[in-house]
Amino acid sequence: MRVALFVTCINDTLHPDTGRAVITLLERLGVEVGFPEEQSCCGQPQFNTGYRHLTEPLVRRFDRAFRDYDYVVTPSGSCAAMVRDNYPRIAERAAAEGRGGRDLAEAAANTVPKTYELTEFLVDVLKVTDVGAYYPHTVTYHPTCHGLRMLRLGDRPRRLLEHVRGLELRELPGAEECCGFGGTFAVKNPAVSAAMGADKVRAVRETGAEAVCTVDNSCLLHIGGMLRREGAAARPVHIAEILAATEADAREPARASATEGSPR
Repeated sequence: MRVALFVTCINDTLHPDTGRAVITLLERLGVEVGFPEEQSCCGQPQFNTGYRHLTEPLVRRFDRAFRDYDYVVTPSGSCAAMVRDNYPRIAERAAAEGRGGRDLAEAAANTVPKTYELTEFLVDVLKVTDVGAYYPHTVTYHPTCHGLRMLRLGDRPRRLLEHVRGLELRELPGAEECCGFGGTFAVKNPAVSAAMGADKVRAVRETGAEAVCTVDNSCLLHIGGMLRREGAAARPVHIAEILAATEADAREPARASATEGSPR
């Protein structure tokens, strides 16, 4: 089994620890993970803002980058949904307009069946729900819109979290309501986005959880920023980082603290 990590733009730029966590987790489960350097943006920002033609070269690039792998795994529900749901549509529209639809259709046919969001890959392909994780904290889970409505992840993330030793999972009120990020939606409609985010943050704080997790760092960027501005104790954590954590990791801060001020 040859598996490639599609790290995505936001993780590569702002949350590299999430990409590292995916590799740590998959390698712990016996998976050999590759990282094709030709990968780039999946085209979601362009597509969502109406620049469909500009996404076509990125569809082809995605296919070139991941063509030789059996599976493409990404820690992003929104980017996985972009590939699976929109690549075929882009090819169909290009064909209808007489603009190279055949090669785009081939690219979509190659990539769509093998592209998985991380929790899907763990549960559906590797057939595991207990990944050997240890995370001694209270956590609440926010099901992101793309994961919930487009990928239909269902209870896969929750099943994985429920098997993490030391973790107490707390229900999030209004869990299925959007956090208000929506990529360019937050830029074009900041007041609405902020109001929706405030509702989500209020629900997170009601749980009293130490952390809020999702399958998308884009949503966590929005939620986490509002939590910080309000001085809330809850912190944003991607589910990959929870699933990659072990008891040895939990001991590290204590070990570092014990050695502070020790004679050298």
